Amino acid sequence: MTIAEYLDPKRWLSPTGGPLYVQLRKRIEAGVTEGILPPDTPLPPEREIAALTELSRVTVRKAIAELVDKGLVVQRQGSGSSIAPGRPRVQQSLSRLTSFTEDMARRGLGSASHWLERGLFLPSPDEVLTLGLGSDDQVARLARLRLADGRPMAVERASLPPDILPNPLAVSHSLYEVLAQAGVRPVRAIQKISAVNLTEADAALLGLPAGAAGLRIERISYLPEGRVAEFTRSLYRGDAYDFVAELRIPEQGA
Repeated sequence: MTIAEYLDPKRWLSPTGGPLYVQLRKRIEAGVTEGILPPDTPLPPEREIAALTELSRVTVRKAIAELVDKGLVVQRQGSGSSIAPGRPRVQQSLSRLTSFTEDMARRGLGSASHWLERGLFLPSPDEVLTLGLGSDDQVARLARLRLADGRPMAVERASLPPDILPNPLAVSHSLYEVLAQAGVRPVRAIQKISAVNLTEADAALLGLPAGAAGLRIERISYLPEGRVAEFTRSLYRGDAYDFVAELRIPEQGA
C-alpha cells in the first residue's frame, strides 16, 4: 500500500472521530505500529499531505508537530519529515527472575519510573486469593510506567502482602533491591504471557494508539519456602519486546 492510498481520507476520516489533526495523527501512528510506515520512511511534503487528506495545511502541521513531540517523526532541515529510525527491540529472558531495573542495566539502558499508584490499600478479590490475604488485611500496591532511556516500555502493577512490603514508599527504584535488603526477595516465579490490544488508557501511557498490540504478563513470585511474595500484572509494548526461552531436550532413557 502506498502512502497516498494509506492516507486516503475515505479509509479513516470520520465526522464523529474528533479533531481532524488528532485523526490524522492517529492514522500515521497506526501506520507506524502496524509496519505500514516503516522506520525512515519519508513523508510527503505538508502541502501534498494536505491535498491527499483534503485537510488544511494548518491541520497537517499540527498533527506532524505532535508526532515529532512523541518521537515518531523526525524533521530535518532541507530533507523534510520522515518516520523516526527504528529502535532495537529488547530481548527478555524467560529463564531468569530479574527486575526491570536489572534488565535495563544489563543492556546499558537507563531505567526510570513514573509512579501511578503506591501505598497500602484494601485488596481486590484476586489479590486476596493469590496472595493468601485475610479479609481484614491490606495489600501493598506499586503501579508505575517503566521507561528505558526515556522511552515508555511497560505499565507494571505489583501487589505484595503488607508484611513483605510494609512501606511501599520505601521503593524508589528497584522493588527487588528493597526486598533483597529485607531478606524476602523471590527466588522463583510462574509467568503467563498473552497477546492483547491495549486499551485507550494504557496505550496513552505507552505513547501508542488505542488498540495497538501489547503483551500482558501475569507473574506470581515465590519465596524459598513456597509462600507467594508478589503478584504482578504488566503490559509491555508489543513493538519493543521479544521474550526468549531456552528449551532443553530431555535425554532419552536407556
